[in-house]
Amino acid sequence: MSAIEQKTVTADEAGMRLDRWFKTHYPGLGFGRLQKLLRTGQVRVDGKRADSNTRIAKGQVIRIPPLGVELPADDKKNAKPKSSKLTADDKAAIEDMLLFEDNQVMVLNKPVGLAVQGGSGLKRHLDGMLEAYTNQKGEKPKLVHRLDRETSGIILVAKTRKAAQELTKAFKHRNTRKIYWAMLAGVPKPRQGRISTFLARDEAEERMQVVRQGGADDAQHAVSLYSVFENSGQKLSWVTLKPVTGRTHQLRAHAAHIGHPIIGDDKYFNIENWELPGGIQNRLHLLARRIVIPHPSGNGLIDVSAPLPPHMQQTWNLLGFDTSDYNPDADEPDEALIKR
Repeated sequence: MSAIEQKTVTADEAGMRLDRWFKTHYPGLGFGRLQKLLRTGQVRVDGKRADSNTRIAKGQVIRIPPLGVELPADDKKNAKPKSSKLTADDKAAIEDMLLFEDNQVMVLNKPVGLAVQGGSGLKRHLDGMLEAYTNQKGEKPKLVHRLDRETSGIILVAKTRKAAQELTKAFKHRNTRKIYWAMLAGVPKPRQGRISTFLARDEAEERMQVVRQGGADDAQHAVSLYSVFENSGQKLSWVTLKPVTGRTHQLRAHAAHIGHPIIGDDKYFNIENWELPGGIQNRLHLLARRIVIPHPSGNGLIDVSAPLPPHMQQTWNLLGFDTSDYNPDADEPDEALIKR
């Protein structure tokens, strides 16, 4: 860039810190260099001096002096742009997952086995795949929440910064309904209920454990609702689960806590000498079935449901369960249970 530029702040950028705005638009500009430009008044907002932590507003004009920004030699040498084939493959995979999309939101049906975010030894994960949708400003769609790797179903993705803020706010204030389907060992009694515990991480076992209040420094209160929809004798039950709070592994830990763990759960299944019925795969039978959340535009609701993954559909077929019998308005857990 060899001339002064004037850029107008968009609605999606409103509320950003000025240094974050520069990092988005000019990723090659170092923080120290930006600070110097701000101190000397070469960068201005609406003609006025600004600091790196200044919050910008829609319609404001940012003056950008000549920057001459380019990647350092080492970065150029080490930079490995993603191949067009990988980008195309990731886009195709995400398009196969799409349940709903508009200019602000994507709702995806995450398959079993796909990690949501990166970790040790993971080469492919949903967050990385979303880089295929990075726009010209260097911004990519943002995950709003997460699912365990072996859990399938609804994942919400914000396509703009403002949408991410609004959706995150809805989750924080619990203005959303998340409904899960699971196959449990046995039949919970009563057939509809509320589970309220404190959960803390067991680092050695890499799982959550139920503890008494104050029993661990990181203990968090967790509340789940459940409702048995159908059962196969006393051996198995199709249960709807609703997490009121959003703790790690909450539904899996809670199902095990009441003595009816989720089928195929390799971390929480705790019934000794229990045999899996023939024809049912030993894979986690947990689906993020439905989400209902205010649209980030403020107009209406997003209400999307995901189908059963193949291994769960096989189990439903073997047991003679029919998803069309389920009425979401009548068969989801009673919200009155939250206040018990």
